[in-house]
Amino acid sequence: MTEDAANEPHTPSDAERAARAHVREQATGLTHHDTESALEAAEAAAEEASGALENADDATRAAVAEWRRITDLLFDHGGPYSPDTDAFVQGQLAAREAATEPE
Repeated sequence: MTEDAANEPHTPSDAERAARAHVREQATGLTHHDTESALEAAEAAAEEASGALENADDATRAAVAEWRRITDLLFDHGGPYSPDTDAFVQGQLAAREAATEPE
């Protein structure tokens, strides 16, 4: 990959979107401590299956990234995770809806 390609916006594949959605479903209701454990397990599984996280497939890397994002989100939250109150998820949904609306 060239340096220019690395700076281009990334359009997630269907597999990456599905992996992130699956993580969000699993994370719903979990606390920061719970998501930390899930993140560690996801990282370990990816490394065991691929030798290193960098060698894992796109969906696996997306799932680990989503666990990391949710864990970071809950760091000072104090409550359980909910996609309904996750500003990042709600922003994605709004952007997708706007992109599909006819002009």
